[in-house]
Amino acid sequence: MAAEMLGAAGLRTVVAEAKPSPARKFLMAGKSGLNLTKDEPIPRFMSAYGPRPPALQAALAAFGPREVIGWAENLGQEMFTGSSGRVFPRAMKASPLLRAWLARLDGQGVELRRNWRMAGLGDAVEFDTPDGVHCVSAGVVVFALGGASWARLGSTGAWTDLLSPHVALTPFAASNVGLSIRWTPHMRPHFGRPVKGVRLHAGELESRGEFVISSSGLEGGGIYALTREIREGAPLYVDLLPDWPDMKVQEALARRKPKESTSRFLSRAFRLPPEKRALLMEFAGPQPEDLSRALKRLEMTGAVPRPMDEAISTAGGVRFDSLTEDLEARARPGWFFAGEMLDWDAPTGGYLLTACLATGRHAALGALRAIS
Repeated sequence: MAAEMLGAAGLRTVVAEAKPSPARKFLMAGKSGLNLTKDEPIPRFMSAYGPRPPALQAALAAFGPREVIGWAENLGQEMFTGSSGRVFPRAMKASPLLRAWLARLDGQGVELRRNWRMAGLGDAVEFDTPDGVHCVSAGVVVFALGGASWARLGSTGAWTDLLSPHVALTPFAASNVGLSIRWTPHMRPHFGRPVKGVRLHAGELESRGEFVISSSGLEGGGIYALTREIREGAPLYVDLLPDWPDMKVQEALARRKPKESTSRFLSRAFRLPPEKRALLMEFAGPQPEDLSRALKRLEMTGAVPRPMDEAISTAGGVRFDSLTEDLEARARPGWFFAGEMLDWDAPTGGYLLTACLATGRHAALGALRAIS
């Protein structure tokens, strides 16, 4: 996105890509439909980001959901909005959009250098390339080096060693990641089952998304939305009956038949499916002392985030207080920063790609002002 803005302004623009082909993480996102953005009121959209310093706020305000949709449509992609507000290309994959985007950049004269890996920084940027070491001197440099998840796609976070003398960094941490739980053997028959119709919360965050019981723990959007608070140590709770008021639950409990087993009662009175009953037994025991609390506020103890390289995204990175509102390094004028390498966090659902596009555009506009 930064290259598109700079190329459109008529500047000679070079994109140095460390991998043999570009946009590998973008293509991976497309395997599940390429959720580009979320069509919802701007205040609710903005609230998904944390932290949200002025530079990120400005970038998203200028290039939010409507602008992302218009940009994709301008590249020939028909878009549609799902029932949850998530926005996808009608083709439900990333490759057509990427081909059109690369063709646009090529038409602007943007040069794509493949297998160019940044190896040194100074007055020029040094790259290891198939033809040896190359140094590039440029009027401005936009760094878009990614976070530290999915290393095989290129996001290793190794750039921190080169940039740490010049910008302040927050250590990387896993975001949008599953949780590890050591299950007892009785959970084995439920591995792979989705859990729907629940309300999850941790700390100040809440989610109505679903999740999947896996052999290693819990996966899915409902869990990913709470990563920020779980990462900080907040306990994870699930309401197994979010559409049942407490009074209705109490009335059903009062009608329990004598000597009726807990499992049979849960199935009969609440239509609780096997996977929900299994979770209740796992975390509250076969005979919960307070069944009402277990149904409405079940604490899923022992849940810890999976390793960072399994995360969809990462929190941490270049701190905004070491950058100007144009995303330019205060200590190194002419260096600009964009994307996941910045210290922001958001759940899946279109927020990640939108912020990457918006900050790429914002950094490029800052770069144009710097050299005008």
